[in-house]
Amino acid sequence: MLVNGVWQENWQPVQSKDEQGRFIRQTSSFRHWITPDGSAGPTGEAGFKAEPGRYHLYVAYICPWASRTLMARALKGLAPFIDVTVVNPQLTDQGWAFGGFPGAAPDPLNGAEFMHQLYTQADPTYTGRATVPVLWDKQRGTIVNNESADIVRMFNSAFSGLVESGPDLYPSDLAAEVDALNPFIYDNLNNGVYQAGFASSQLAYDEAYDKVFAALDELEARLGDGRCYLFGDRLTETDLRLFVTLVRFDAAYHGLFKCNRNQLKEMPLLHAYMHRILALEGVAETVKLDHIKAGYYSVKALNPGGIVPQGPGAL
Repeated sequence: MLVNGVWQENWQPVQSKDEQGRFIRQTSSFRHWITPDGSAGPTGEAGFKAEPGRYHLYVAYICPWASRTLMARALKGLAPFIDVTVVNPQLTDQGWAFGGFPGAAPDPLNGAEFMHQLYTQADPTYTGRATVPVLWDKQRGTIVNNESADIVRMFNSAFSGLVESGPDLYPSDLAAEVDALNPFIYDNLNNGVYQAGFASSQLAYDEAYDKVFAALDELEARLGDGRCYLFGDRLTETDLRLFVTLVRFDAAYHGLFKCNRNQLKEMPLLHAYMHRILALEGVAETVKLDHIKAGYYSVKALNPGGIVPQGPGAL
């Protein structure tokens, strides 16, 4: 991680843990917002106006948080307005690196070798982990935001005056329900699988494992009335949150993270739901199974030999 802008140690998967060995995730640090007129958003500074070609998105296909921003970009028709660079999925001793893997690219804007160099370019005294996604302002040469939930909300509405495309991922009449279900998805599944995988005690693992499968059972039952998505026939940002964990489940979380009561394909309603979202225009291009497997199985703390499993070959 970085301390006062200086790289301190080899990258480690466990960001923090409590006294019982529970994995604790770092909070995002850059929280500015793109808005239609450049006014201030819910957090951060003003001055980030929605303009074609001004912003750049740095992502990793392995990362579920980054992938939901790619999904929002695709669903909202923003590809012509916001370009993307994909980092190497294989984590190095200095974290995310550019290039060196099929589908990954060099940094086209700043010539950085590692993601942490973009963080210190934005803030020379930055302390913390250099995560993806990163939404970058080419005009000001800085990070706008590195919180995926914020970026999805921005992509949903900030560019509405420039492009009319895709579903409203945060409709006003469902906002309260979305805001209520999002933490459940995050706590029990998005972060729950990581809490199982990176648990450093049996207690912490057992707690995480139990809540992951309790949540999956509850969501399988929720889909039992024949609904297409979590709130009926309308796709929302909550579906994106759930999808990015489901699509990685059998390839990574079932084996490497020890979430192995069953595979997702053994839960027919959730499996069909995952494929329904995968079939939406532009979504399949955000899912790269080779990146997902290469990235997760490069985590030395969990897989010291670096052996990448051959299967599953398909979702």
